[in-house]
Amino acid sequence: MSDQPPTTSIEIPDRIARDIAARREGTDFESVDAYAARALDELLAALDRRDVEDDRGAVSETDDRVADRLESLGYL
Repeated sequence: MSDQPPTTSIEIPDRIARDIAARREGTDFESVDAYAARALDELLAALDRRDVEDDRGAVSETDDRVADRLESLGYL
């Protein structure tokens, strides 16, 4: 049984593959695929963090509007 997760193939432009191959040199990545998978994983994690921060900002903005409205009505 393999410790590797199941995989699927994607196509990328040759230019990007060459750039990844050049960046991979001198690293511990065994292949362009491994490097690309790690880069995509980190990109997706960063996007998820940004989405969470955007959601928090929207909640904060809503809270501010509610507080402003309550203050204008004399409740705060």
